[in-house]
Amino acid sequence: MRILVIEDDAEMGRLLTKWLREQGFDSELATNGVDGLIAAQNGAFTAAAIDVMIPGMTGFEVSRRIREGGSTMPIILLTARDAIDDRVRGLDSGADDYLIKPFDFAELGARLRALLRWEAGQRTTITVGQLELDLMSMQATVDGERVTLSVKEFIILRILAASAGSLVSRATILEEVWGSIDFIAPNIVDQYISILRRKIKSARGNVHITTVRRQGFVLDVT
Repeated sequence: MRILVIEDDAEMGRLLTKWLREQGFDSELATNGVDGLIAAQNGAFTAAAIDVMIPGMTGFEVSRRIREGGSTMPIILLTARDAIDDRVRGLDSGADDYLIKPFDFAELGARLRALLRWEAGQRTTITVGQLELDLMSMQATVDGERVTLSVKEFIILRILAASAGSLVSRATILEEVWGSIDFIAPNIVDQYISILRRKIKSARGNVHITTVRRQGFVLDVT
């Protein structure tokens, strides 16, 4: 999952992007509204966290222009301004959520995951290279040929496919599939990944799953 962060406070931006990477998100930082909008228009981002009071162009304006460009990626506005009128303005500009500073990074992460789950729920298919996932029937095909998967295998592959090209942490998969990271051995994820990798390879598709040591996994096109 690739997150765009637009924040003009250098220390806040550094800490936020660092924390997001530690959580398994790939993050990119822009320090003003103009650069942030250009990044949003030219890059493939999964979501954006945008400070409202940034130089060059406000977060409200960046959000509005992102929507005018046709992007539906989730947007969270970050601001110390907590007046009702500001919240309404932010949501009317196209943002999906509004987080008041100071905030806990864990809350931002939870809100991002919730928005991404909602967005994924609006899709009916996900396509990565020759791999296509039908989310309604929970069927996977590679170049038109069906790949037989268990429910958990399909869900894990869906999580990876929804963030194709970006790192997905073991913790993210454990929480999404098993509902917890506390009572499940993390290596169970590796076991399922091994099965998925074998099935995809047997189907001779042009996608593969790469293990990033001690971090997680990436689904990408060969």
